[in-house]
Amino acid sequence: MIALHREGSSFLHRAPAWAKLAGFAVFALVVSVLGGDPRVAVGAAAIVVAGYLLAGPGFGLPELWRQLLVARLLIVLVAVGQLLFLPLEAALTGTLRITGLIVGAALVTLTTPMSELLAAMERALAPLRFLGLPPDRVALAIAMTITSIPVVAAHAASVREAHVARGLPPRIHRVVVPVLVLSLKHADDLADAIRARGLD
Repeated sequence: MIALHREGSSFLHRAPAWAKLAGFAVFALVVSVLGGDPRVAVGAAAIVVAGYLLAGPGFGLPELWRQLLVARLLIVLVAVGQLLFLPLEAALTGTLRITGLIVGAALVTLTTPMSELLAAMERALAPLRFLGLPPDRVALAIAMTITSIPVVAAHAASVREAHVARGLPPRIHRVVVPVLVLSLKHADDLADAIRARGLD
């Protein structure tokens, strides 16, 4: 699991983890439910840009651009999938919405230590005990999912760069299979690390 947190003194860094998680949950819910409206998708994108600007020195537009570059192949795959089945405007709106969620999630992890995120999620998931589910393990699974997004995006970027270096034309199947293999390897490494810590 990759620790994406970066030190800072901005308002976002000082905000409690539960507030950032709750805010992102509301943001994701609104974008998911109403994001089909282009105005909502553009507004969501503006909120994400504002979030990076508020994160203080070392963040801002350069960090937003870096996150977009890391996730560029994932974004392209999403865009292609949308364009295959939806009209142009709907496809662009959907891609903008998903891109906002990806870089928004990255901002939360960049400004919050993973230990604080885990603690906040465990408290929020405490009612699951009544269903026989351990909140700490559910929180750990969610945290690993969040931190795996940029890992998969990085795998996709490295595979694409390898193809460019070899002069291979871009083909989706040439990217999907290696990324899938690398992602499964990453999952195996995570499982080994969890078992080594007695958490399986």
